[in-house]
Amino acid sequence: MFRGSTVATIDDKGRLKVPTDFRRALEERFGAEFFITSVAGDHALVYPLPVWEEIESRLAALPATDRIKERYLERVLDGQGRLLVPTILRSSASMSGEVVVSARIDHLVVWNRERFEKRLTEHPFSDEDFSLLSERGI
Repeated sequence: MFRGSTVATIDDKGRLKVPTDFRRALEERFGAEFFITSVAGDHALVYPLPVWEEIESRLAALPATDRIKERYLERVLDGQGRLLVPTILRSSASMSGEVVVSARIDHLVVWNRERFEKRLTEHPFSDEDFSLLSERGI
């Protein structure tokens, strides 16, 4: 399980330097291969390959005519098997220099640092959000 957020960097060649604690936890639990993708285009999702393969198997079980499956697959980008953020994603998500890497239990989310901070400011965690979590037993 992954927790927390931290600042990291994407170098001029588009390589994400994953914070050591996250990298160690990922590699110990899942191995060293990853799949980097995006659905919305404004941030990257970094999945350990075994986690992504489970998602793929669930997608494969859906009918080929499933429109949601088709729209989703149109948006995920090809993985490199390493932490090289694809050029199209670096461009659409404005990722260069400082980024924020956030843990999401079984994968990581990478945001442009300014977008991440703006998102936190514009969409604060509200009392309603706390109530909804409480209804779900959290």
